[in-house]
Amino acid sequence: MNQKNHSSDKGYKQTEVGVIPEDWEVKKLGEISNVKTGPFGSALHERDYVEDGTPIITVEHLGEQGVVHENLPMVSDSDKKRLAAYSLQPDDIVFSRVGSVDRNSLISKKENGWLFSGRLLRIRINEKNVYPAFLSYYFHSDPTKQRIRTVAVGQTMASLNTQILNNVQVTFPPTKAEQTAIAIVLSDADALIQSLEKLIAKKRNIKQGAMQKCLNCDSYDLYDEDDLKIQKKNQGNQKNHKNHSSDKWVVKKLGEVAVLKARIGWQGLTTAEYKETGDYFLITGTDFKNGFIDWGNCVYVDDQRYKQDKNIQVKENDVLVTKDGTIGKVAFIKNIPKPATLNSGVFVIRPTEQSFHPEFFYYLLLSEHFKIFLSQLSAGSTINHLYQKDFVHFEFQTPKTIEEQTRIATILSDMDAEIAALETKLTKYKQIKQGMMQELLTGRTRLI
Repeated sequence: MNQKNHSSDKGYKQTEVGVIPEDWEVKKLGEISNVKTGPFGSALHERDYVEDGTPIITVEHLGEQGVVHENLPMVSDSDKKRLAAYSLQPDDIVFSRVGSVDRNSLISKKENGWLFSGRLLRIRINEKNVYPAFLSYYFHSDPTKQRIRTVAVGQTMASLNTQILNNVQVTFPPTKAEQTAIAIVLSDADALIQSLEKLIAKKRNIKQGAMQKCLNCDSYDLYDEDDLKIQKKNQGNQKNHKNHSSDKWVVKKLGEVAVLKARIGWQGLTTAEYKETGDYFLITGTDFKNGFIDWGNCVYVDDQRYKQDKNIQVKENDVLVTKDGTIGKVAFIKNIPKPATLNSGVFVIRPTEQSFHPEFFYYLLLSEHFKIFLSQLSAGSTINHLYQKDFVHFEFQTPKTIEEQTRIATILSDMDAEIAALETKLTKYKQIKQGMMQELLTGRTRLI
């Protein structure tokens, strides 16, 4: 979509922070608010914490949609009285002072009376004509974040102080009513995003339950594909439910039923050979994302490197496992946009003579069973490499028939597809919200 330059349009004006409507105001933050630094030093110390007391907000608790309430440190009530001047009120805006200086959150009624650490700055609006929630969204817009990062000081780590924030220029509509209308629209978008995030989390939990049920021969019964819920044994309804006991599962050792391949030492690649574009993908451990390969993150190699070893030319239905660095990351190859090969940090696993269903095995590697295997390998050591001589001894259980393995894999794969579709929708909603912010927070679109 082409963006119209409003600088020459009637009703708009050029300012130091961009083109805005003529009736919008431009003020320094210090003119409309009081900015205060937190009471503590560079960090909270363990001796300051208590199990039950007044929560303290730190940098890691600043979320775009509000304060994150997980793992909040607390101080005693006596400390709260001593630090009363640093108590938070609803509609305060808390800013990161060090590091990620563009992070900030709007304080809600839930956080009333909480404290904020010395790594934060508190903004309290004292201008009656400014709606704090609007200003919070203004600080979350990409152009404003960039301006904040630009004015931060420090060579090794970016930092802000009260003087810097006081001099930051902000723009806003002339009436509080219009500011409120903008904040409500963006808040509705946030609510939609949050509900979708909760749904995705719920679907992930359901999938985890399904994996525990379907991949465990002792508890595996039957998965009802109609309602996508794990069913318990139902002796009174044998028409649609069969009993699958552990005697229909078999134990297999990976080295006896699969071929493991990786780029061998003399074929080692250097980063100097990585290319930004090309015809042949190179899959590295950093390309693993949510159980699949993030093709958009992959680098490329030339045709000679790709053709060097046919054994590691990636195929559909391959199972990949990282063996260096963060070991045990797993990916399944469902499709290949371009020919692809592996770097030296990745195993490819292929079954011999249909000894197991690849996608079933992929889900097995995502289960606790494989994590336990890796933890036993690393017991008493700081393992950072998965050796083939150890991996071939990995034992796992599968249903005897490929058909049953396929059925289980299909159930879990359908769940993954549903989650992926929701994540795509979530990405779209976030993009829409960013577009709305760009329109509403610059006055390109007016809500009157």
